[in-house]
This record gives sequence, C-alpha cells and structure tokens, in this order.
Amino acid sequence: MPHIRPATPADIPALLDGITQLAAHHGDAASATPATLARDLFGPTPWMHALIFDNHAGYAILLPLAQIQYGRRGMDLHHLFIWPDHRGSGMGRALLAACADRARGLGCTYLTVGTHPANTAAETYYLANGFARRDPSPRFAMQL
Repeated sequence: MPHIRPATPADIPALLDGITQLAAHHGDAASATPATLARDLFGPTPWMHALIFDNHAGYAILLPLAQIQYGRRGMDLHHLFIWPDHRGSGMGRALLAACADRARGLGCTYLTVGTHPANTAAETYYLANGFARRDPSPRFAMQL
C-alpha cells in the first residue's frame, strides 16, 4: 500500500482534481482554486489538514471542531476521496485510520463525518468503520 502523508504545496493540483471530482459526484461545481487551497492548507494560519497517498490515489481533508463546554477538540472528516481506479483496495480504510491517528495526535477526542442522506453506501461504510449515527439537530448558516 502506498504511504499516507501530510499534503504539501506540490500536491495542490492532485487535491484540486479530487475536490472537483467529489463535487461533481454530488452534483456540485467546485470553486476551490490553487490559491484558496494554498491559503487554507499552508498559509500563515492553516485552516485545514490534508492527508494524501504518495501516489495520489486518494486524499482526506480534516477541519477542526470543538465542544467548548467539555473542553474537547475534534475533527470533521470533510472529504475522503479515493480515485475510482483505486477503490476497493483498502485505501479508504487506511486513509480513515490515518485521519483518526492525525486527529489523536492533535489532541482530539472525536472524529465526525457527514454524508448526503441518499448516500447509503457511505453511511454503511462509516458505520462499518467505527462511526455511530448521531441524531440530526438543526444547523443554521449566515452568509458573511
């Protein structure tokens, strides 16, 4: 199995390709650019953590979370993407384990992931890999 490592600026084109493919899979159009990825992954105040296979077979992006009232840090697995020709090889499970290790290493005590309600394959996958369903609660957003 290829090595999983933190992404570097040289990985931005591969990450952008995966982000574009994942967005298209969900009927969206990605608007991320090399500049926004560089800012958010490698800028003065990194906002995200990305892990990638050396051979660019897949990547994951983690976003920080917190439960302030409990003094707990967490991570949201915002993206987990394996290129189609590498699916079914165990790379997703390896990347998921690497994400959990990375989160633990950053002092996190939990990892979350969300899926589209119609994506039952993803739901089954995450449940089979140690995640538990959480009841949905209302979330609100404000455009800034």
